[in-house]
Amino acid sequence: MPNIKLNYKNLSWLWLTALIIVLDQGSKLLMSYWLHVYELRPVFSLFSFTLLHNQGAAFSFLNDAGHWASWFLGAIAISVSAALVIWMLRMEPQKRWLLASAALILGGALGNVIDRALWGHVVDFLLFHYRNFYFPAFNLADSAITIGAIILVIVTIFQMKYEDEI
Repeated sequence: MPNIKLNYKNLSWLWLTALIIVLDQGSKLLMSYWLHVYELRPVFSLFSFTLLHNQGAAFSFLNDAGHWASWFLGAIAISVSAALVIWMLRMEPQKRWLLASAALILGGALGNVIDRALWGHVVDFLLFHYRNFYFPAFNLADSAITIGAIILVIVTIFQMKYEDEI
């Protein structure tokens, strides 16, 4: 078995994970206090706040599947979170963009896991729309996951391009 060096210093990136969790949970509590479920509060022509309880995954996938889906998705998120921490520990410390990406995805995943554990659903409240088209509502945790995934894809593409030139 190869000798794998663990870089515990990389766990210092968990400050970003913690920040995402605090901002996500705080915003969900605020919106749950401020809005009633399905209430729509327009902010400007393309954006509104709303309060939705999503038992499913992103974009309400499996939302009507019942409580089993929420627990199943929570178990997947916990497994992915453990894998992300292991990946962070094995990563070279100079790979800051990858560490930031992992920390963002981890924070988003755990933010939504907390919702599932506490309420049995994820609280969504950000809603973009144009005329009769409504993008599925989402939250700050979903945004962190998306931004982290975009960073991961961009870094991976640039890494592959650089390695091809060597």
